[in-house]
Amino acid sequence: MPPRTRVKGKEKEQEKQEQEVQTVPGGLDESAFAQLARTHWLKPSKKTTKVKVKPDVLKTEIWDVLEKDDFKFSDLLSLENLHILESYLWPGYTEDSNNHHVILIVLITNVKAREHLQTWGIFVDNAVEFSGLFRRILSMTLDLTLSANIRTHLLSFIISAFQSLDNGIVRKECAPLVSISIWHNLSSEGKRERRLDQSVQLRKAWRAAAKRYDAADDVVKARLRFERSWLFTLVLDFFNQLFNEKSKADNVIYCERFIEFLSDLQSQLPTRRYVNTLLQDLNVLSAIRMSPAFNDEDNGLLRDLYSLLKHYTHFPIDDYTGIQHSRTEAYERHCATLASLQRVALKHFKDKLTVLALSNYGSIDRRSELEDHLRALTDEEISELCNLLDLRNSYPASTKIVADRQFLTEVLLSSHEKRKTFQETARDLSVLPTELTLFEPALLRNDNYDGSQPLAIPKLNLQYLTVGDFLWRSFILHRCESFYEIRKHVEDVIKRLRPTVGRNGQTGFDGFSKLALPISGPAIMEVVPALVGDDKPSAVRAEITLDVSRLADNVRAEWESFRQDDVIFLLAVQAPDDPKALANGGITPSDAHKLGIKYLRAAEVTQVLDDKGRVLKYQGNLSNGHGRPRIRRLQVKLDAAMYKEDMERVGQGKPNIYETINLVVRRRGRENNFKPVLESIRSLTLSDVPLASWLHEVFLGYGDPAGATYTHLSNRIKQVDYRDTFLDWQHLIESLPGKTVEPSGDVDGSFGPPYVLQNVERIAEAVPTKPSKKRRRDAEPAAKVEPDAVEVGTYKSPNNGPYPTDAPKLNHVRFTPAQVDGIISGTQPGLTVIVGPPGTGKTDVATQIINNIYHNFPNQRTLLIAHSNQALNQLFQKIVALDIDERHLLRLGHGEEELDTEANFSKHGRVESFLENRGSYLYEVNRLAANFGAPGAHGDSAETAGYFNLVYVEPAWTRFEEVAKASDSTPESIMEAFPFYNYFSNAPQPLFPPDADKETIIDIANGCYRHVSKIFTELADVRPFEILHRDRDRSNFLLTNEARIIAMTSTHAAMRRQEIAGLGFHYDNVIMEEAAQITEIENFIPLALQKPKNGEMPLQRVVLCGDHFQNSPVIQNLAFRQYANLEQSLFSRLVRLGVPTIDLDQQGRARPSIASLYSWRYKNLGNLPVVSTEMEYLTANAGFKYDYQFIQVEDYKSKGENEPTPHFIQNLGEAEYAVAIFQYMRLLGYPASKISILATYAGQRALIKDVLAHRCAKNPIFGLPKIVTTVDKYQGEQNDYVILSLTRTSRVGYLRDIRRLTVALSRARLGLYILGRREVFESCYELKQAFDILLARPDKLQLVTGELFPSQRLLSDEEGVEELPGQAQMENVEHLGKYVFDMTNSKVQQLRAERGLPEAELSIMPIEEEDEEVGFVEQEGEVEEDVDEAIMQEDFEAEEES
Repeated sequence: MPPRTRVKGKEKEQEKQEQEVQTVPGGLDESAFAQLARTHWLKPSKKTTKVKVKPDVLKTEIWDVLEKDDFKFSDLLSLENLHILESYLWPGYTEDSNNHHVILIVLITNVKAREHLQTWGIFVDNAVEFSGLFRRILSMTLDLTLSANIRTHLLSFIISAFQSLDNGIVRKECAPLVSISIWHNLSSEGKRERRLDQSVQLRKAWRAAAKRYDAADDVVKARLRFERSWLFTLVLDFFNQLFNEKSKADNVIYCERFIEFLSDLQSQLPTRRYVNTLLQDLNVLSAIRMSPAFNDEDNGLLRDLYSLLKHYTHFPIDDYTGIQHSRTEAYERHCATLASLQRVALKHFKDKLTVLALSNYGSIDRRSELEDHLRALTDEEISELCNLLDLRNSYPASTKIVADRQFLTEVLLSSHEKRKTFQETARDLSVLPTELTLFEPALLRNDNYDGSQPLAIPKLNLQYLTVGDFLWRSFILHRCESFYEIRKHVEDVIKRLRPTVGRNGQTGFDGFSKLALPISGPAIMEVVPALVGDDKPSAVRAEITLDVSRLADNVRAEWESFRQDDVIFLLAVQAPDDPKALANGGITPSDAHKLGIKYLRAAEVTQVLDDKGRVLKYQGNLSNGHGRPRIRRLQVKLDAAMYKEDMERVGQGKPNIYETINLVVRRRGRENNFKPVLESIRSLTLSDVPLASWLHEVFLGYGDPAGATYTHLSNRIKQVDYRDTFLDWQHLIESLPGKTVEPSGDVDGSFGPPYVLQNVERIAEAVPTKPSKKRRRDAEPAAKVEPDAVEVGTYKSPNNGPYPTDAPKLNHVRFTPAQVDGIISGTQPGLTVIVGPPGTGKTDVATQIINNIYHNFPNQRTLLIAHSNQALNQLFQKIVALDIDERHLLRLGHGEEELDTEANFSKHGRVESFLENRGSYLYEVNRLAANFGAPGAHGDSAETAGYFNLVYVEPAWTRFEEVAKASDSTPESIMEAFPFYNYFSNAPQPLFPPDADKETIIDIANGCYRHVSKIFTELADVRPFEILHRDRDRSNFLLTNEARIIAMTSTHAAMRRQEIAGLGFHYDNVIMEEAAQITEIENFIPLALQKPKNGEMPLQRVVLCGDHFQNSPVIQNLAFRQYANLEQSLFSRLVRLGVPTIDLDQQGRARPSIASLYSWRYKNLGNLPVVSTEMEYLTANAGFKYDYQFIQVEDYKSKGENEPTPHFIQNLGEAEYAVAIFQYMRLLGYPASKISILATYAGQRALIKDVLAHRCAKNPIFGLPKIVTTVDKYQGEQNDYVILSLTRTSRVGYLRDIRRLTVALSRARLGLYILGRREVFESCYELKQAFDILLARPDKLQLVTGELFPSQRLLSDEEGVEELPGQAQMENVEHLGKYVFDMTNSKVQQLRAERGLPEAELSIMPIEEEDEEVGFVEQEGEVEEDVDEAIMQEDFEAEEES
């Protein structure tokens, strides 16, 4: 039987977040909701009749059932899975529907939002009804007769709406609720007038609102009054909830949600613009702080949410213009507020507040100092002071707020205290963890996120207040995500080590982890004094002794292979206390102490030494001839800030924690880059690095979404040389549909490439439109100029020399019109967003853009960014194949090791390449010297070669040019004067054709001289490397001076941002591949890898290539991924904002039939001619009737999906079926390298690998497929044939995220065979279009016997044929297994007969004869961690959310 499948630690943790909720307990047939659905909205019917909702059914069979369990999420999810919203509730909604109906719509919509499913698209087709529904929901939020739980659900709906302002119907309903009309609710008319006087635009907006109200009829006036009072009324009710002494848990949850709502409003400029003034007028922050709910020690989340709201409320920005205040400006505004207080104090309270009025600002902006001054005032005077300062001092009688002295004093204090800026907040947060920061309650709260409560973390929104706001949010979130990963890693390691208390009372470890070693504590070697202006040591150096004698060679090699600045973790671990002692009255330990962690400190490795104190040069040595090594020493830098605090505690008589440290923990390299990344984000947050001015507004989400595209920029380039972009004149005409293509004045008729295109701009007549003072965000911007004519010129390409290698490398891709649009836009300045569906050639487009920029703008430098080394390597390989000088290419990072090119383009490799080229070019110099008969060592160095060029080569060429230019020169005299005959004797002969005319001979001679000149140009570039001797100096010179195309991953850019920018590195263009898979901060950092010039970023182009319909960036923690939207990419956000995109619309990867499974997801995705003409696409798959098929897999051994441990999902039947199909294909002759097996879950991948190891690995007939992996990991890859296991049999799972299904269906070129449970997937609303196509074919595997790979059958011949000769249907996995077994037996006997061997029986039985179970999971032990090794380096895999 196959070996036991073991849980892979990180995958198990990732899948643990899936929060499984089975839609129908025990199956669809047993669910009351499922029966109800079949009766009322899922009943089969060919007629499209109007849905009628029966109120009694709604009340008794749905509402009452839900209400009984307090609207439990699992019940709501069950209903959502049954499509109750799109099939019943919404189609049956009318203005007469009852409140139960409305609330059920709200509840199910919230479930969809929580599951990240399409929400608002359901309502788009009936905007009028949606408007009425939204109004009813707004009214119900104010209905105090509803329970707090229901009102919380209603509020969640409103929160989702305000997070979806990119949707037109939602924006239309939300915008009036936060318009300037809400200022009717300010505390006084005088205060409102003073606000309106601050800006002309404010005054205009106020007058426009007043006119709109005056012109309305009574019905509209009532609506407008409701809209302007809605938020004010809701806030007052929120105050009542806060100050209710008898608040229940549901009321507190409502208050938490409401603070989240206010934070959301304050965190986006369009909603903040008028809301902030109202909230500050209502003293919301002071009210929350003084409330009983805030001061209840159990309400920690509410206090954390308050802090976040406070941050946004006082964010340093002009609410009306959106301009961020600098730190100086923010302080000046603070001082102006204090000055106003002092003037009022001196004028009205001179007797009591003279000292306050004459004090310096620094002494009165602290709470305690200011409070002391205010004690002199009476209650009435405090109230009067508030009134004089325009601070509200009274509230409507309906509220429970009492504006007494205590409350008003808090209002005064909070209004005048000095607050930390967001930069100071970021500066004070350490990027190195301790046991306190890893296990702080706010962070642990994020671990248990299930959507039922908000979180006190910032969200990544559609829009940001400022660039600094975006960077602050990113820093906070990425720090939380990094600490979450570290904590999970440390917890896993300690559980493996199993700490116990020994007889001597010391902690020992009964287990083992290859990622941790017991130590005796670090020895402090040096404490370097603090730098001027700092209070912590500038460095604390220590040494750690490691005993590696008992480690296996591979594990020891890992401990020896630390790189400089790698972070390790030093722990003081004490075996956890006996749980029984705690039950008898002991103190409840913290989460860290439950694991046994007393202290945790981080350190950075500086170097690794052997037992003699020598630096290890070669990390992989085993014994060096002296037996197994015992000791290794790590020299490290400790966290200086924490060391200072720890020593201060020692000074207070507390123990020295460094003496108690007994364990060192490491992480694998790919996981352990958190520190440089966080430092890069923090440095950007603190530095006010500007964006390019043309990109600034679009990045923040304001202004015209098309404002950064080249058609809207003033620096648009009029004439561009597109070189080899167009293959011929016909291709040029086809590529510019709708445009008139005219030869320029100096040429006639059609001609071949290269083509130089110039737009002839014709000013369109202005279409008279009704003037509007309001620019709608979704209105199409009117183009000023439309270039509808193109003038085409050409030129003769220069002769570069007589050798074949001198010929330029040309593009051979016949680009489609959409691809040409992308190339033209990317070559022009500005922002280009290219949406590239699978197989549409977005990498080819990016490569050609790079090629055009390289040749048109020789002084510009281009930065290439991709999410993965693999994508970057694919891009780089295509660049190398174009006419780009290799000396201008640079690849940073380690991915170049996988490049399938002859040259090495790593930074150090480029230096080596320069020096290697130096030798070959100096050899050519010696040949030239022989050509001239010049004595001396001219080829000794680049310097001597330069002198030789000046003395011999250039004068000789000058003499030749004089002869060639002479009026009486003849072809013969020119050839005779040519000075390089001997040198070019090894070129193809004859060098000059015998019958060549004068112009041809001069052209050939010029080409020869270009070849010679290139030698000396190259050597001139090499010369700095002869002068610079240090590798670091050479590498940095290469980066900053020589390279013109620099490629790196987004992670490398984030890690090295400070170092690269510090070198003075400058670039003009950024091109990002896989941009939709890169987190937004990793999208941003490459835009800020350089320092500004004259306060401006010199960035000219940003090209983003990606596909937001495929997987988003990988975020492990559910809270950060769903609640904070950390998986958002800049690419997807720009698409949501309406930034114009160029959609590639012809795929050339898959058969048209396979492409139809996912092409419906894209705008007009068609097929390139190649997939309809090439024979491999026309030929059937050998042995299969269909090129794609969904195959129904029933329970195998009475089981479908299986969870051997929680959330580790497997399906043995599908695993066996997948392997049987693979075996069948191999027996027919399919190459193993052309077959990939994909699974939707890591657990299923592990099981398939085990079955393969058992049935195929040791059998040369089968071997192993090219890869077995998860769908998520295979994005960006493809293969001819894909076998896909969907795994789930109880619910759809994470494939409801249609992006993942798109990835799964688009990996195959020629054959796709999907294994799954039909009844689970065919009813899924999101997947319906794909499964309608899949299930149009039989769901049992249809084979065609009697043929081998490759097939000779043509698919076109089989259209409409019911049954093919030799067709066989496989009833189930056992049937296929028996068939494959018989085929294998025949094959073996045939091979034995060919070799003259006797017959023998197979050792592996067919599937149905396997008696023992596959899929046992072992959870603990050293072996498991060995299995984990490869998995731990992977990111988040297949996962479900609840």
